[in-house]
Amino acid sequence: MVRELVAATLKGGAYQLLQAADGGRGLALARETKPDLIFLDVNMPVMDGVTVCETLTADPATQDIAVVMLTALGQEVDKERARRAGANGYFTKPFSPLSLLRKVDEVLGEASAG
Repeated sequence: MVRELVAATLKGGAYQLLQAADGGRGLALARETKPDLIFLDVNMPVMDGVTVCETLTADPATQDIAVVMLTALGQEVDKERARRAGANGYFTKPFSPLSLLRKVDEVLGEASAG
């Protein structure tokens, strides 16, 4: 459902959207396509989102891909774990589509400036 909400939110923009059903497939897709931004849920099958983020940021080929975590886990320890993994943002579900769009603009603006 979260993937559907993100897709519906970004559908009207100038974004190409790719989706993966689990962390392992998401990691493979990221390595193959090298997107500008990836949304990860902390709790995903096969490989959790924090592990995917850590793997992406440790690999020189994918370390520049921006990552935003979308999760139901809202404790500070969860946010810190995502930050240490290299996440560029953290959204606790439920979130508003408008705040998601703002975060996309913010993260992609930082990526193009950096």
